[in-house]
Amino acid sequence: MITVFTNSPDFDTAQWLAYPFISAVYPVDDLCSSQTVAAVLRQSHTACTLMCDSLGKKVEITQESLKRMMDIALQTGADWVYSDYYLEKDGKTEAYPLIDYQQGSLRDDFRFGALVAVRTDAFREAASTVDYQYRYAAMYRLRLAIAQRNRIFHIREMLYTCRETQDASFEKAMFAYVDPANRDVQQEMEQACTDYLKTANAWIAPESLQTVDVSQNDFPCEISVIIPVRNRHKTIGDAIDSAFSQTATFAFNVIVVDNHSDDGTTQVIAEKANKYPHLIHLIPDNRNLGIGGCWNAAVNHPDCGRFAVQLDSDDLYAGTDTLSRIVDCFYETRAAMVIGAYRMVDFDLNGLPPGIIDHREWTRENGHNNALRVNGFGAPRAFYTPVIRETGFPNVSYGEDYAVALTISRRYITGRIYEPVYLCRRWSGNSDAGLTLSKQNEYNLYKDSIRTIEFRVSSFGF
Repeated sequence: MITVFTNSPDFDTAQWLAYPFISAVYPVDDLCSSQTVAAVLRQSHTACTLMCDSLGKKVEITQESLKRMMDIALQTGADWVYSDYYLEKDGKTEAYPLIDYQQGSLRDDFRFGALVAVRTDAFREAASTVDYQYRYAAMYRLRLAIAQRNRIFHIREMLYTCRETQDASFEKAMFAYVDPANRDVQQEMEQACTDYLKTANAWIAPESLQTVDVSQNDFPCEISVIIPVRNRHKTIGDAIDSAFSQTATFAFNVIVVDNHSDDGTTQVIAEKANKYPHLIHLIPDNRNLGIGGCWNAAVNHPDCGRFAVQLDSDDLYAGTDTLSRIVDCFYETRAAMVIGAYRMVDFDLNGLPPGIIDHREWTRENGHNNALRVNGFGAPRAFYTPVIRETGFPNVSYGEDYAVALTISRRYITGRIYEPVYLCRRWSGNSDAGLTLSKQNEYNLYKDSIRTIEFRVSSFGF
């Protein structure tokens, strides 16, 4: 038998109760809070409990598919089961596959779809390990507790249909975790994830992090702005001009790694090199480099400075003092990596929601641990060159910066600048604009795998 909990005021209770193995349907205000967890503990006495997250959508499932989900939950010994589904939107119905859950699937926005089946005994056992009262993060914390037993199972079958009635775009979801309007939610999620990492022996204590003496060694200049680029003739000139607009008391250069562009980008860079004598136009011999490989070519170039600072070919620095502020932060904190805050803008530099992304939920005491929960660190990212040379970037074109920043933050102090020093331009040419579902899944699967590596390294104490 199954007990159902749903957060939808439009749930078709009568239809679901017509299924012979549905014991009861309970409406709840949300599926996130400790109050809802208490309701499940009080009211669910069946072998399985089904969570139906149907706000903004209508969920349709057949009796056979529902039985299939419950049978797999009980027969496999899985504690938490979810499945692929069909998505009906704008009159079209398409398959909506999800991704497998990994140890590193620590994001609170991991997509489980609208239906999750939980073995009630496992729910009770997980709930007994959670001491806090949460408004937003209770179910997230329970999921992490269940995941610690490695019993979350993805059914790769389309078992139901969701009819969307609200905007659920990837672009909107992608930046939800950095929206200042969601700060209360983020702080609770942070507490829940930290608690889990401690129980899983994967929490990094701040006193274990190292500082670096950034004044050591000789470099050809103090800072190098690194711009990997391929086919961005509309924006690369602006990025280069922004880098050279910096006013600083130290020497710096700009290393543009032109990854064999064929749209006129190479010509734009060459013209800028005639204007700026400290612009290094680097075209790698290797033709199979991702963005990470381009970064490796730049930081290992003999003219790379003491610090290597990111500037994406779409973006701009927010003022003429960005590099000076980054250098000051390195010397003040003795950090191996400095992360800034940025402002979201459109192609014409008009502000876009959510506005300023400053990651103020991050703290030095919980830096690496916070970064395991979210999908990014912030921008611009700057590295002490000896450390980034030793660490190296994975040769991929998505998540390469996240991967290397996680590795560094596990070992070294991270410096933070909470005021916006960077402009992140959102436009149709962005590499993450208009992503297909398969590409979204590919990217999320990769970042989860990176977190899995970090989780395992941290839990083994390396």
